[in-house]
Amino acid sequence: MVWFFIFFLISGFCGILYEILWLRLAMAQFGVTTALTSIVISMFMAGLGLGSWGSGRLIRKYDGRIRTPALRFYALAELLIGTSALLVPYQLLWGRKLLERMAVSSSWAYYFGSGVCLALTLVPWCACMGATIPLAMLAIRRRRATGRPGGWEKSFSYLYLANVLGAVAGATVPLLLVELYGFRGTLKVGAVLNGLLAFSAVVMSLGRSAEELGAAGVARTEAAAAPTRGTITPIQSPLVLLFLTGLTSLGMEVVWIRQFTPYLGTVVYAFAAILAAYLASTFLGLQIYRLWSRKSRREGTLIWVLLGLFGVLPLVAANPNILFPSLFRLAGIAPFSGVLGFLTPLLVDRWSGGDPGKAGKAYAVNVVGCILGPLVSGFLLLPRMSERWVLFVFSLPWLLIAIRPEWLRKDARLRLDWQAGASFAVVLLALVLVFTQTGYEDQFAHREVLRDNTATVIATGEGFDRRLLVNGVGMTGLNSITKFMAHLPLASLDHPPQDTLVVCFGMGTTYRSLLSWGIPATAVELVPSVPKVFGYYHPDGPQLLRSPLSHLVIDDGRRFLERTSAQYDVITIDPPPPVQAAGSSLLYSKEFYATIRRRLRPGGILQQWLPNGDAVVRSSVARALKESFPYIRVFHSVEGWGYHFLASNQPLPNRTAAELAGRLPINAARDLVEWDPDTTPEQEFANVLSREVSLDQLIAEMPQAPALTDDRPENEYYALRSHFAKPKPRN
Repeated sequence: MVWFFIFFLISGFCGILYEILWLRLAMAQFGVTTALTSIVISMFMAGLGLGSWGSGRLIRKYDGRIRTPALRFYALAELLIGTSALLVPYQLLWGRKLLERMAVSSSWAYYFGSGVCLALTLVPWCACMGATIPLAMLAIRRRRATGRPGGWEKSFSYLYLANVLGAVAGATVPLLLVELYGFRGTLKVGAVLNGLLAFSAVVMSLGRSAEELGAAGVARTEAAAAPTRGTITPIQSPLVLLFLTGLTSLGMEVVWIRQFTPYLGTVVYAFAAILAAYLASTFLGLQIYRLWSRKSRREGTLIWVLLGLFGVLPLVAANPNILFPSLFRLAGIAPFSGVLGFLTPLLVDRWSGGDPGKAGKAYAVNVVGCILGPLVSGFLLLPRMSERWVLFVFSLPWLLIAIRPEWLRKDARLRLDWQAGASFAVVLLALVLVFTQTGYEDQFAHREVLRDNTATVIATGEGFDRRLLVNGVGMTGLNSITKFMAHLPLASLDHPPQDTLVVCFGMGTTYRSLLSWGIPATAVELVPSVPKVFGYYHPDGPQLLRSPLSHLVIDDGRRFLERTSAQYDVITIDPPPPVQAAGSSLLYSKEFYATIRRRLRPGGILQQWLPNGDAVVRSSVARALKESFPYIRVFHSVEGWGYHFLASNQPLPNRTAAELAGRLPINAARDLVEWDPDTTPEQEFANVLSREVSLDQLIAEMPQAPALTDDRPENEYYALRSHFAKPKPRN
């Protein structure tokens, strides 16, 4: 059995590695939208469920006729999984090119086409992943039947334990590998590991064909008897409960991300920390179950009611008035995850009794809940209510067991004993937490709060201290930097501008400055609620949005530019802060710049804003621009931090401050000095021109840093180099 534990330890590591990296590669090809992310995760989970259910069904039907050792089928599954690591990146690329040829313009048609491409790409490979547990259970059952017969009835929880432990490492270690080898290089590491698993399983299966065949009849006999063993009263609806555990766990995970982002940030390591905390707690619960289940015991209703209490416990951990260290706040999700780790294998083991077919069906039902949970949470509940009430909704079924224990077991009745009293006390405590805890937005006296399927948006503050928070992360402030993102490239054109585009709306300052030129302007914003608070920062905001020159698009900026056929004189990009934000590299990469070149008119200019970052980030972005555009100028910002990059396919005019100021329309000139009326447009431009720096100077800060690409997102993955003053050169 030790070898099976090792197999699933490595398999769990690879499974999470693929899920994380495939999601990111799919974003690069199809867009960074919530709907797209949900599609990717749903296809991944659907494949797992289909593989688990399908393999279990086939095992139950053809077990007696299978003459090949089960380990060889397992080896084949692992070999196919390893192959997927190499093929999926190309399949995703082919899918995007197919959509481009079809010239899909409708968003719904695009999502449908993307969903079909992702389903065809991911579901078959993920089905191989889902098939591994039933196949390994079959091998364990046959091997046990030739020796001592006990132990295999809980083989699911044994394999699940190893799988979850591997997944804990898979949530963190790949982030370090990506920093060293990029996405494709890290996928190759996973492919090698799956290949080793396949080879090892084949070696173990040699000489066992006759032994397994002789054991098959014994194993089936024991499997038929397994459900009648023991004296534990069976749970009434284990499949319903398995569905609910999947639904609530993944549904709550979406809420946790919103709750803890204000404290952990938007970097990839923050999301990895949430996932690792969830998986580590699940592993601990699994380990407790394995120890507890060595004796025939019956868990009481109290543990199910506790699951409801622990579901609302993150409200305490995310309370801004309680001064927890940021990472310590993740302890709030540990009790819920740990109890789920205890109950989920309990349900599967009792339902299956070691039967691979029944275990496959049970796991598939759990996966269906995992698919629906994020969709219900993100698209149905969170746009309509706060995180507090979403957690309560997911916890409610477990709390109601206190007053309806017969939902759990047919013989259960509401009795006045210590367990019933404790259950009611737990329910009361859960209600107290729901009604007394403070949410993140409650700390702001002046605020507007909007929620949608993408994020919680908070507009707060007064005067120049007004702030925009998206999931608790500050996006921008009222300052001149955002005005220069519009006026500097427009005034630098060698021809009168016809229309412009800004990616990332923010407070709307840049968009407002573009419209002050009296030309059509398009803004692309990912979060639907962000433009709705435009008027909070600029009183004329709602009027500007109604202008015939204004065109607002809710979409991923990169996806919009890849789909549109429009041409622009200026495209200005202001990626969401911080520079290390997850997914932000897709707005700094060479592949993105190649798309922008196709959308610029002759002589058009890209304005790329880059917050400071470290030397590697500055050098990597500068090199990516240099390899994408022949003409580039760089200016240190007027606020003393960050850089304006101007890039074009044609030479950029070297105008004086007076010449730049002279090209401003009257309204644009007023807009430029709006917040500093004691200066003139000429003085403002002179300030910027005096801060010009050499592109090669930025590259020379870290000459060994590669150009930033979709495969090498240097700004997002920085853990290793942050601990070393001088990063080692990369090949």
